Amino acid sequence: MSEDMMLRMQQLIRELNQASEAYYNGRGELMTDYEWDQRFDELRQLEQQTGTTLPDSPTQRVSEDHTAGQKEAHEYAALSLAKTKQVAELVKWAEERPVWISWKLDGLTLVATYDGGRLQKVVTRGNGHIGTNITHLAGAIQGIPQNIPATGHVVIRGEAVISYSDFERFLIESGEDYANPRNLASGSLTLKDADEVRQRHIQWIPFTLVYTDETIGSWGARMDWLDGQGFTTVERRLVTAPTLSQVEACVKVFTDEVVSKRNPFPVDGLVVCYDDTDYAQTGSVTGHHATRAGLAFKWQDESADTVLKEVEWSCAASTISPVAVFEPVELEGTTVKRASLCNISECERLGIGGPGTALSVIKANKIIPKVIEVRQAAGVFSVPDKCPVCHAPTEVVVSEASGTKTLHCTNAQCPAKELKKFARFVSKEGMNIDGISEQTLAKFINLGWVGEYADIYELRQHIRELAQMEGFGEKSAANIMRSIDNSRKVEAHRLLFALNIPLCGLDVCKRLLSAYPLDELVAEAVRKDDDLFATQAEPQDVFAHVAGIGPEKSAQFVLWFRNTHNLTRYQRLLPQLTVVAAQLAPTGNRCEGLTFVITGDVHHYKNRNELKAYIEQQGGKVASAVSGSTSFLINNDVASTSGKNKKAQQLGIPILSEDDFIARYVTE
Repeated sequence: MSEDMMLRMQQLIRELNQASEAYYNGRGELMTDYEWDQRFDELRQLEQQTGTTLPDSPTQRVSEDHTAGQKEAHEYAALSLAKTKQVAELVKWAEERPVWISWKLDGLTLVATYDGGRLQKVVTRGNGHIGTNITHLAGAIQGIPQNIPATGHVVIRGEAVISYSDFERFLIESGEDYANPRNLASGSLTLKDADEVRQRHIQWIPFTLVYTDETIGSWGARMDWLDGQGFTTVERRLVTAPTLSQVEACVKVFTDEVVSKRNPFPVDGLVVCYDDTDYAQTGSVTGHHATRAGLAFKWQDESADTVLKEVEWSCAASTISPVAVFEPVELEGTTVKRASLCNISECERLGIGGPGTALSVIKANKIIPKVIEVRQAAGVFSVPDKCPVCHAPTEVVVSEASGTKTLHCTNAQCPAKELKKFARFVSKEGMNIDGISEQTLAKFINLGWVGEYADIYELRQHIRELAQMEGFGEKSAANIMRSIDNSRKVEAHRLLFALNIPLCGLDVCKRLLSAYPLDELVAEAVRKDDDLFATQAEPQDVFAHVAGIGPEKSAQFVLWFRNTHNLTRYQRLLPQLTVVAAQLAPTGNRCEGLTFVITGDVHHYKNRNELKAYIEQQGGKVASAVSGSTSFLINNDVASTSGKNKKAQQLGIPILSEDDFIARYVTE
């Protein structure tokens, strides 16, 4: 083996391990998935070529999370899967045997163990052989029940994930900065406070039944068994005859869900496994994976070459982020002309130059445009010294944890720092202003049209400019103005939610307004004691007595309104609106005393939230999971074999279609 080959292998191992260390432990991304795969494949080829495997090679071990806490050996090793980007390889691996294809969820693998129907422990994957015991956090993670019907020994492996919507909501409500949902999930499991973890809305989705005392030889039947135990398992599809056309068709179904963004969770590919679990165990262990345990499929990213027109600095949340604007290219059936460059460190790593720089770009996982390579730099990459929105000085901040350089505006009240807050303000749950996306808001902010919530109601003065902007036109500009006018009449709880008060979701807003009318609620928050020499009541005490609020939420609500800047903006917004009292008390009694669970699509109602609102207006309750206290499960697919349907059947709970529900509880 030549010295150059040895040095290249050592370099690849060092870079891959550093990137994995950061990725699996919540410290950001040092390289894209595309780059990691390229380096990994290059290393594997060099190892095959030279017949040499160096110590610490990532081809021979499981990427490891280093969650702090008590270490625990796994009863069954959690090995990783071999990977391919070729559908033909999936077909070859299947050997004409029935296989299941499911999501490869992008989160953290957790192993849950039950004995006698009770949860015994939850352990992170760690290095595949030894993980960290995080049982104390189990109650804060959705999808890990404390008890299940099975009374034997049960071991389940699943992925802890955060949905895109919950990720965005957390960033807005917390003001914290995470690169992606997986980063947030990883960082969350290092926390000790279960209440803090609960606010992250982590969901655990089982992807395989590792062990049960019962004899179940089919992987599909084992997953159905888990559904029957009350778990919500990974979405999957059976391919009984894995020919090239059949496997391609199945992969396309999953791919379409990714491209159309119907799948709510981050994924980084698919997993193929044999339905015959006995056969799956007959393979050998090569490196760090069992050859027949499963095969991971990752999408082949389509790349295109283009030329940089400019680096645009986009103000969003707490950072000013560089965006590559380039000559339009066709990728995955769409025209792409912009891609985030993430931060200064990423620009430096890629070697981004000025206008004229030759680039290669992809749509990672079929969705996210990314610059993967600078083919030839031109000009000089420069970092602005003034914020493009408020023109205050900027500063470069270097993260202590990862060393990542990011650009920040020094003005604490820069409107651009509140982009996520404006997005929540116009959201359906908030003011429900249709037609204004986060991207559109960013344009309004960068143009200086919007600096606070009240400015949205003054946008009509810019209607001519808006109609002439790329991607709009007179019709869409008129539609936006109509949506703004329609939103002027708003229920009090939606207005409160739209204000982005920390820890105040819709439920908290409703609870507060059930105790006080809006004007009294705000007055109580800012009220001084009648005694001129006394101080204001402690924030944590003002609303702690309200059911479901407590000291922490009380403190956040009160401190928000006691902030002069916030209160002034709220008072400037109010004249633009007609605030009506929320109909929080039931307006009827048709569902009184009943608890419903809603699953699947609805047809008569706009969405499940509208059906839920009707039930609550009629004195009923809506729960998220089927239990002994559930009165009815509403599912238009009454004959479905889903986990909720099976649990309802097991407990003897009637399953109603939407038509059945309307006939019983709506129709006169």
